Amino acid sequence: MLYALKRGLDRAGGHVVRPLIGLLRRLDRRWASDTAAAVMRTLGPLLREHRIGRANLRAAFPEKTPEEIERILAGVWDNLGRVAIEVIHLDRIAATGTRGDGAYVTYGQRELDRFEALRASDRPAVIFTAHLANWELPAVVAAQEGLRSMALYRRPNMASVADVLIEMREPLMGALVASGFDAPIRLARGIEQGHHVGMLVDQHDHKGVAVTFFGRPCRVSPLIAMLAREYECPIHGVRMIRLPDGRFTGEITEAVPPVRDADGRIDVRRTMQAITDVVETWVRDHPEQWLWLHRRWR
Repeated sequence: MLYALKRGLDRAGGHVVRPLIGLLRRLDRRWASDTAAAVMRTLGPLLREHRIGRANLRAAFPEKTPEEIERILAGVWDNLGRVAIEVIHLDRIAATGTRGDGAYVTYGQRELDRFEALRASDRPAVIFTAHLANWELPAVVAAQEGLRSMALYRRPNMASVADVLIEMREPLMGALVASGFDAPIRLARGIEQGHHVGMLVDQHDHKGVAVTFFGRPCRVSPLIAMLAREYECPIHGVRMIRLPDGRFTGEITEAVPPVRDADGRIDVRRTMQAITDVVETWVRDHPEQWLWLHRRWR
């Protein structure tokens, strides 16, 4: 019966999602983003996730006052509302490019030079990002800058929603690989064919390796370090920073040095710790732009 109910909701979702997206795309993007942010700032504190976020922030920043914690959480909900609108406008955001006054996402010359080096290199890289600002945009920018790339993603639980989102993303993000048992094989084949591989690395993985994040133990998928070890790929991080004017600036790190064992091979767990340290630095820079609402520590 539960399965039949889920299928029914899924079918209904398919009939609702497309018309709703069509309606939202008719609205002015900036106005819709501001409205969604205001709605989420109002509704967010009523949800269970707000309590999860508060507990996470208290543990990560014991020195902050309750008022400071709540201000960060208001920013988290604001950002999430904006992301919901931006996701359905990714094609229009991509059309503005990454250069010039009209660009929605801009990169400094240092970052553009690093993209050029990646594009010109005969060695594919593995690239990590995190749930900061709008985490959909790094893959869009990679495609804009002409990188042969593949991105690992997690399908939404509702299939009808997932199908719509994939239709919207695929023309903009290069090859998309759904997380699952065959994902590592598909990503490995992509590297062998010269594709750069990108993925989010800040989610809980109960089968993952143990690392420390904000001084607390958690588990993270080792996949990116395993691919780097197998193919001796350089490792880079990419993040987005939301700006006050509704735009973004992007940053790409220099190659993150992997940690090696006594035999000179990449040590997967310690390399994942090095990657997690970079993510922690990003989150400390802009805590209101990270997704504190999930149970990162368990």
